[in-house]
This record gives sequence, C-alpha cells and structure tokens, in this order.
Amino acid sequence: MASPSRRMQVVSDIQRRITSRALVAGDKLPSIRGCAARLGVSPSTVAEAYDQLAAEGVIFARRGAGFYVADKPQPFAVSDTGPQLAREVDPLWVARQSIDSRKDVPMPGCGWLPDDWMPVSALRRAMRSLAAAPSAVLTTYGSAKGEAGLRRHIARRLFDQGLAAEPDRILLTGSGSQALDLICRLLLRPGDAVLVDDPCYFNFQALLRAHQIRIVSVPYTPSGPELGAFEAALAEHRPRLYLTNSALHNPTGATISAAVAHRVLALAAAHDLTIVEDDIFAEFEPDVSPRLAALDGLERVVRIGSFSKTLSASLRCGYIAARGDWIEALTDLQVAVNFSGPSPMVAELLCTVLNEGGYRRHVEALRDRLGRCRADAESRLLDLGIRPWVRPRGGFYLWCELPGGADAADIARSALQEGLVLAPGNVFSATQSKPSFMRFNVSQMTDPSCCRILGRLLGAGAG
Repeated sequence: MASPSRRMQVVSDIQRRITSRALVAGDKLPSIRGCAARLGVSPSTVAEAYDQLAAEGVIFARRGAGFYVADKPQPFAVSDTGPQLAREVDPLWVARQSIDSRKDVPMPGCGWLPDDWMPVSALRRAMRSLAAAPSAVLTTYGSAKGEAGLRRHIARRLFDQGLAAEPDRILLTGSGSQALDLICRLLLRPGDAVLVDDPCYFNFQALLRAHQIRIVSVPYTPSGPELGAFEAALAEHRPRLYLTNSALHNPTGATISAAVAHRVLALAAAHDLTIVEDDIFAEFEPDVSPRLAALDGLERVVRIGSFSKTLSASLRCGYIAARGDWIEALTDLQVAVNFSGPSPMVAELLCTVLNEGGYRRHVEALRDRLGRCRADAESRLLDLGIRPWVRPRGGFYLWCELPGGADAADIARSALQEGLVLAPGNVFSATQSKPSFMRFNVSQMTDPSCCRILGRLLGAGAG
C-alpha cells in the first residue's frame, strides 16, 4: 500500500486541476503511468489515489478506457488557477494581508495613502449635505450607466488630459477592479492570452486568474514595455488584450515615452490587439504625459480609472471610457451582474467633493507632500544600500533593488513578524524574476521604525 502522504499528493493534484477548471466534467484523466511519471510516484500510488477519488464521486472509471471527471459541481478556487507560489509572493495573499492588517502597523507595502492624507473634512461636509438630498438619492438604484453628473465631471477631466470622451462613452462601475472585471467578461474567454508588464500590479494577475486567462508577460523598461519582446509576444501568443499603466506605472513608477507609446499602438493595430490602460494615478502627475487612450482616441484602447487613491477607497466607484458600442455592451453586463451602476449616494458624495474648489488644492498638496516623501524615503533607503530602479515623475511608489541580492520574500516574511507589511518584488512578476526587488509606498514610510527594521533584517541576511 502506498504511503498516505504520497497518495494525498496525487489526490490534491487532481482536485486542484478540477477546481481550477484545467479538467472539467467528462475530461479524461492522465493515465496511471503518465500521472506517476509526472508526479514522481509509483503507479500503485496513483491507482490508490484514483480509487479514492472515484469513491468520493469526483471521478469515475470506464472499463478499458481509463478515468474521467464526474459531472459533479466543483467549487472554483482562484488560488488554484496559477502557479503554486509561496504565500509571501502570492498576489491574493499579499492583497489580503494589506487589507486586513491592523491600521496601526506601518504598511510600506500597501497601495494607498494614509487616512489623514485624505480630504476627510470635505468628505464629512459632503455627507452632511447628503442628508438634504432628494429621497431618490437615498433609496433607489443607480442608473445603468451611473449618474450623469459624475460622468460629465469625468469627461471634463479626461478632456484636460487630452482625451475627448463624451459622457455617453463613459460607464461608472463599482470600482476600478470591477471595471476591469467587466472588460474581461466582455472581451475574453477562458484560455485566451492577455499581455501584462513584468513587473505589473499584482491584482491584475489575480483577476486574470479568476477569469482563467493565460497570462503572458513582457519586460518593462523605464520608458515602457520592451518593444522587441512585446512584438515577439504578439506574434507567438496572439493575446486578446494588453493591460498596463502608461503613467506612474505600478509598481515601477515609470512613465511610457512618446516614441514607445506610438510603437505600441502601431503593433496593436497590426496584430488586432485591444489595450486596457489603467490610469488610476493620473492626478499625481505634475503635468500630462503620453497616454495611449489619448493618442488612439478610444478606438482600440479602453481607459479605466477610479477615485480610491485621491479621495476615498471606502466610496467605491470606478469608470470605463471606451467605444460607444462597447459601452452599451458593458452597461448590459453591469446590469446582469450588479443590476445598476454605483450607488447614487456614492455618486452624490463624490460629485460634491469633486466640484468643491478645495479638491484641486487637495490634489496639488498631495503632489507636493509626495515629492518631499519620495526624496526623504529615497535618501533613507540609499543609506541602507537599497537603490530605486527609476526616479518617478510623481506618485507614491519607489521600485527598488535590495543590496547583495537579498531575497525580498524572506525579508517580507521576517518583517511581518515585527508588524511591518512589505511588498516583495515577485508578487508583481508573472515570471518570478524579481526576487531581490521591493515596492515601497513612500507615504507609508514616515515612521522611523520602517527603515530601522529593514536595516536590521538586511544586516541579519548579510550575516
């Protein structure tokens, strides 16, 4: 009889492939000998594992034909759809750790500004004025596309950034993540390829995995995607989408150059590629840089954004700007999965704050404050031998390489034991090729303990 641990290794492998939809009802399982060779166990171990799964009703045998997946409902586990990573570099675990950590611990690895940096007074005033709003704002569903006043405001903001998009070509969504989710539902099917940067925002990977999408990555440079690799990936993998941040790229802070942007659009046209440009950090730029959506005019580029970075992550609201026919189809999808656009109360609150004269001053103050924080954080990190990969034009991220090839995941694991939340480089890398890099949120590094803990851990690693 096979050892229980080896048998469970086979059982777990088959169950993971079923829950990730790599195997679906009616699919034939690998032969006993083939599975044994792949997992490095004996054929008798696989036979016992298959018998156990058959007894549980997960699979069934056909005499002389092998084993097949049973037509039995199986829960879908996003965590099983990608490579089985150490939890310190798994996008889902890192996202949950950032969200669920105590609010009193330093979080240089998180993706938002401190609470006291946000326009809390303006939000409180808007909430008081909400009490006098028409009853419908407090009680009814939002309109299918989202409230017209907020869509008009977004259209004006986009125009100031060089992108002409009428309010009817803008759809409000429950968040920036939901905006991307709707686009995936509209344009992708399981097994399609999507191109991402390496490194890229880690939740791009998690969301694509939830849609059972094949992730293809290309190296990112200080001026945008590496064009040779980009063109080769288009030819080899024929991806349906390219998902990126053009300005203040997450996690690197880099901004695409005009020359690279024009070449990316030319290649997209030649290979019938749709581009999704997540521009959530637009407000943090000192002046407008090249934008794929503006250069393209929303023909094959879709623009998404939200208000979570500058106003409030609690007031969940995002938007999509795209071709008119796609906006209509996306609106239908939003009704199907959410029944309406974002809450009228959320839209009213956002409109009130955005239309106040103080919002412009708030954003300008954020840029100035972040500039000082970046300079201070860079200086303190350099003292530890931690070097920024690029000096961003704005925003709150520094993408840095640790000294001596230190393992960022090991440092993050040890830091968490001391109450410090960090973001190791491989969580952003689909190819797991950034083991000695780390993303730092400079707005969350004002506590001197951050660099003190980092220095101690780096010193211990060197020893």
